Amino acid sequence: MTTHPSTTGQGAGPLLRAWRERRRVSQLELALRADSSARHISFVETGRSRPSEEMVLRLAEHLDVPVRERNALLLAAGYAPRFPETPLDDPALGALREGIERLISGYEPYPALVVDAVYNVVAANRGITTLVDGVCASLLEPPLNAMRLALHPQGLAPRIRNLRAWRDHLLEQMERQIALHRSEPLRALYEEVAAYPVPEADPADEPAEPVPYFALPLRIEHEGRTLSFVSSISTFNTPMDVTVAELAIETLLPADPATVKYLQSLLP
Repeated sequence: MTTHPSTTGQGAGPLLRAWRERRRVSQLELALRADSSARHISFVETGRSRPSEEMVLRLAEHLDVPVRERNALLLAAGYAPRFPETPLDDPALGALREGIERLISGYEPYPALVVDAVYNVVAANRGITTLVDGVCASLLEPPLNAMRLALHPQGLAPRIRNLRAWRDHLLEQMERQIALHRSEPLRALYEEVAAYPVPEADPADEPAEPVPYFALPLRIEHEGRTLSFVSSISTFNTPMDVTVAELAIETLLPADPATVKYLQSLLP
């Protein structure tokens, strides 16, 4: 697991240095990207020079710093946060909510959902409802969490035929997010779900013949059938709001003809 950037020291310098080192970018390379000089970057990082608000944002952009952390950098440098964090139920995000609902509803009968920065489900379509039918009721109480739902022994885990491979994929995904975001709630969630017991692999869960999937599939049992999906995750381009920046839309693409046929048979 990657450690958090240090917050010791004065101003934004230590934070900027930590993000630069995390991205494995030299001072010279960052200076060239940001139209500055290695000397100035060094002075900023050591606190000998206070960066302008524009410079903080420029460096954050070239270091691919998450929007929430850009606000933290601005505050550390003595400036007001630039990016609002608007609640998803705020009227200002009404068009966004409606667009998301239309998008995932239009994807039916295939499953689709929207999660926030800690994988709490903020929207889901009827395809997801079909998959979670029969899951322990306590796991379906708000806030519904996609990682708990997938990996908890009373969730979908007993029905996932390739649980070990899928679990490894989800944990690696969370590790990447922890490396990108300085999020204690996400780290706590990771430690919780990583500690869930994992049953011994059942050879019967492996397909009789190798299947040429183009990506790791989620193979899940549903009413006596094994359905196969490939996950695709989309985020918003150049978001200007913390809430929007942390939303992710996950769609489950059927990975074989049998899954397509079965899901289409569920259409009214």
